[in-house]
Amino acid sequence: MSKALLDRFLSRAVRQGRLGIVFADGSADTYGTAAPGFPDIVLRFTDDRVPRDIVMDPRLGAAEAFIDGRLLIEEGDVMGLATLLRANNAWDKGGDIGRPNPLKRLINRASFAAEQVNNRLGAKQNVAHHYDIGNDLYALMLDDEHWQYSCAYWPAEDMTLGEAQGAKLAHIAAKLALSPGQQVLDIGCGWGGMAIHLATHHDVHVTGITLSEEQAALARKRVAAAGVADKVDIVLQDYRDTAASGRKFDRIVSVGMFEHVGRAQFETFFEACANLLEDDGVMLLHTIGRMGRPGTTDAFTRKYIFPGGYIPALSETLAASEKFRLIAADVETLRLHYARTIRQWYANCMANRDAIVALHDERFFRMWTFYLAGAATVFEHGSMCNYQIQYIRSRHALPITRDYLLTGKGEEGG
Repeated sequence: MSKALLDRFLSRAVRQGRLGIVFADGSADTYGTAAPGFPDIVLRFTDDRVPRDIVMDPRLGAAEAFIDGRLLIEEGDVMGLATLLRANNAWDKGGDIGRPNPLKRLINRASFAAEQVNNRLGAKQNVAHHYDIGNDLYALMLDDEHWQYSCAYWPAEDMTLGEAQGAKLAHIAAKLALSPGQQVLDIGCGWGGMAIHLATHHDVHVTGITLSEEQAALARKRVAAAGVADKVDIVLQDYRDTAASGRKFDRIVSVGMFEHVGRAQFETFFEACANLLEDDGVMLLHTIGRMGRPGTTDAFTRKYIFPGGYIPALSETLAASEKFRLIAADVETLRLHYARTIRQWYANCMANRDAIVALHDERFFRMWTFYLAGAATVFEHGSMCNYQIQYIRSRHALPITRDYLLTGKGEEGG
């Protein structure tokens, strides 16, 4: 029965490109037809439970079968498999693949709702799950200059990953309209790349906060090595506690952190930011976003990658922020930049496969590359994008045209 259901599912899901499957009993089927730009992939299932697991929950079932070595990719790789399935079911064209069956959907929604509380203790545990697995892994995957684990910015296709990450930092700095001597808060400062860039190039003082002990320790070392220890403070602190301190900042920047807040905490986050921001201040929020309507986080991502996380729709982000006198002065949608970024990370991981396996194990490597492949292709064909939302509290805080983004002169209001 499971094999027949899988056959029906794949007959609809794969039309262009070819997917071959060799089942545990030795039988084989092929789906789709060869097409330019669509890969050919051959899988082998090592036991007869794999079809059932995939039918029950296509993303989690396939992921766990791949992680456990029960779904083997005989021809192609996991990036090709994800590309084949996503490209055949592009969100832009009404595609919808990877939805679990109705019972699993109900269970997933209930589990997702329970995980969204994300209080201080839960937030720290969730961050540690992903970011405290060891800096050595990220050293093998990320750019070696800025250590940016977020979407790069690609004004030119022939940029290196490091150049594109530097372009991202400069792009965000322009939107902050900085002046020397200003106090800047970096919420979710990672390994300090943004703080170092702003202190070095704009002569501002940056307080970076993070919940990751691994990140904080390395960030402090990188700040000292960059010669900006007098301009950058790295603090292990929850943003809610920063807000409770009563401090005010001229500028706030947050890159790749809002995804971890949890939907139940959106208003808490923006209320804290409004209280932290000076009346004439500017804030730049850079976050992965969901095109279209709000949704839920899939079971694989919640279980293995970002527990407690949620990718927000633009509508719910703005609805939460508008309650606290935060004016969305500018919204930019980065549609394909993250796909290109993640493919670079995937390539780095593949090039450093032996080193990553030595740090963790084969099972971890399969899990991590499945995550990266799914992430890259959901930005190419699925419903994910990046939003950069610029907030102000006073309509006079910035010039009334965007010209200052090119000139770098944004200190005068208008």
